[in-house]
Amino acid sequence: MKQEKWLLCPVCGNKTRLKLREDTVLEKFPLFCPKCKQETLINVRQMNMSVIREPDAQTQSR
Repeated sequence: MKQEKWLLCPVCGNKTRLKLREDTVLEKFPLFCPKCKQETLINVRQMNMSVIREPDAQTQSR
């Protein structure tokens, strides 16, 4: 049987509504946490999650 675990929010550490299996692969996945109401882009390979840090939007000055 494949190992499964709950995907935890990288912001608050609580369980999200998703489960991961050993063979799950996610790229640029928008993970939403129902507890802290934050959305985070993540990559998952071999049950290891990495957060994608995007630069904040800059205002354009003319």
